[in-house]
Amino acid sequence: MDEPTQFLEVLRRDGHVRDPQARLVPLTGGVSSEIYLVEDGPNKFVVKRALAKLKVKDDWFADVSRNASERNYLEVVGRLLPKNVPQIMFADSDVGYFGMEFLGGGFANWKQLLLAGDCRMQHAEMAGKILGEIHRRTRHDDSLRQKFDTTANFRQLRLEPYLLTTGARHPELQKYFASEAAQIEATRECLVHGDFSPKNILIHGDRMVLLDCEVAWYGDPVFDVAFLLNHFFLKWLRHAPLDSGMGKMIAIFWQQYLTSAQSSSATFSPRILRLLPLLLLARVDGKSPVEYLDPGRRAFIRDFVATELRQDRIELEPFVQSWAEKCRSLQPISLSNEH
Repeated sequence: MDEPTQFLEVLRRDGHVRDPQARLVPLTGGVSSEIYLVEDGPNKFVVKRALAKLKVKDDWFADVSRNASERNYLEVVGRLLPKNVPQIMFADSDVGYFGMEFLGGGFANWKQLLLAGDCRMQHAEMAGKILGEIHRRTRHDDSLRQKFDTTANFRQLRLEPYLLTTGARHPELQKYFASEAAQIEATRECLVHGDFSPKNILIHGDRMVLLDCEVAWYGDPVFDVAFLLNHFFLKWLRHAPLDSGMGKMIAIFWQQYLTSAQSSSATFSPRILRLLPLLLLARVDGKSPVEYLDPGRRAFIRDFVATELRQDRIELEPFVQSWAEKCRSLQPISLSNEH
């Protein structure tokens, strides 16, 4: 019996599926969980179950208890911003799965929009507002700090595969990775999504929905902000030398986030500029390399990061300007180099 059939029997046993002809349809896009659309007669919903070994080239293992962390995040944010997460329908912490609403047609994946060159300023503004609201409204909350005491999980899924692995592969830069990983791990400020990426964001009209928050952790807000900014820079590089408007999106997201989070650029920017270059390099040489950059652009990132880490910048704008200037000198990615 294959995995979907076994899982369907579990759902049937637990009373979540009733139609004898019900079926599970695999949904793509993730490397860390099984995700299925359940078609149960006229009813449709999505179920998600965490994997112990992630679907990447490197060996990458993680505790499946993160499934409960994801459900908890969706429930907490659902109370704060009900439009911006799917509704949880049921859960089984012992088996490690939960069911949530199926959003249906009409929603577009933000990653696919950006890769297609659809770079709308209102999307960046929405993302900045949502993330800033979550960080501000969960800041210094002792009950959430206890509920999301998931540092071990965050280390397995973010610090080790992104920062520590990449640092080990670049010994000359390792001190930067080790220092930043230690500071992130020691910070407890607000509720962190942990994978605030365009691939985990769906958009339909004026509604933006967050998904895949299994790395949820009460920790350092800098990680979420830098993680999304990193994806903006990567998509910018993918389209270079074309001016896709990504620079303006970065500025709008950044300003909206600071406003919504009520954070100071003077104190927040230096931290962003220490982490952001490390995440860029991690998407080339870490355990989760980005799939849409050619070898020349991967080399571009290695050179850029090695230079920028020694600049000791304290404001985001000069970093963006340096990136923009270097991107203008690139040749377009040829069709034969696309992945």
